[in-house]
Amino acid sequence: MSVWRVILCVIFPPLAVIDKGCGSVIIVFLLTLCAWVPGVIGALIICNRN
Repeated sequence: MSVWRVILCVIFPPLAVIDKGCGSVIIVFLLTLCAWVPGVIGALIICNRN
């Protein structure tokens, strides 16, 4: 995972997982709406998977 992807995960989590599929974007978007921290954690976990 690149440094730019990590920065994007912290700043705007749904945009960081846009290439991982529609389901991932929706999940991270809902987590981000609930609170910012769960959205960041979810985006980092999804982006870290192979």
